[in-house]
Amino acid sequence: MNVPGLGDMTLDEGTDWLCSEPMPVKMLDDTMCEIVLEGYEDDPHQEDFHAAIAAFLSNGPEVLKAAQAHIFQYYRDVSSRQAASDEEFVSIASPADVWRHIEFGYEPMVERGDPDERDVYISLTCNCDWEREHGLQIVLRNGNTVCKIGPFDGHVTNADAYDDDSLKDVIYRSLT
Repeated sequence: MNVPGLGDMTLDEGTDWLCSEPMPVKMLDDTMCEIVLEGYEDDPHQEDFHAAIAAFLSNGPEVLKAAQAHIFQYYRDVSSRQAASDEEFVSIASPADVWRHIEFGYEPMVERGDPDERDVYISLTCNCDWEREHGLQIVLRNGNTVCKIGPFDGHVTNADAYDDDSLKDVIYRSLT
């Protein structure tokens, strides 16, 4: 199947996901990524996927940097728990320093959140030095706005994660 912006896709029969060939992603400092689509084939508004993918691939790192204060807060929440339990933890001095402690994943997942909405989400699973077990999940709404930061939980919004619609526009929900 050919998807605009991604080209020919391969079907992963174990998951029913469509996978692109590896390509550089400008937003992720040209990290080579295999873009993965979930639910695309049966979606009645595939053009929403196309628009989100185009935005994701054309935007630069500034989109993610706009959310670095939220990532830094996630780091601070985790490190305060680690300090209280005498665990060793990494020291990060400022929001701008978080990027030196993050390794982007290689398979951004593109999916529609709620079938009744038109937003398409791109979820980035990352390793981070301060939370090796749960990592870091960065989710972009429509490929151009960070809408969720936190440990990887598979949800595309905090409203979904906590089953609370009042959290739809909350980017980071404190762990404390």
